[in-house]
Amino acid sequence: FMSETAAAVCLSAGYHDTGDRMWQALTLLFALLPCALVQLSLVFIHRDVSRDRPLVLLLHLLQLGPLV
Repeated sequence: FMSETAAAVCLSAGYHDTGDRMWQALTLLFALLPCALVQLSLVFIHRDVSRDRPLVLLLHLLQLGPLV
């Protein structure tokens, strides 16, 4: 997740430099929205399973949730 997000941000920065706003917005939308939805669903799954909720939430926000 982290490498995919980093690649999307770099690609989006490239689109920003060339002035192509539509592709920049689509890149960010298609890269970050699924990532956020996966993390949100994993937070709800871990809510039922885990006892250390603040740590799990922090790891999900840092995109390290699947490693938990």
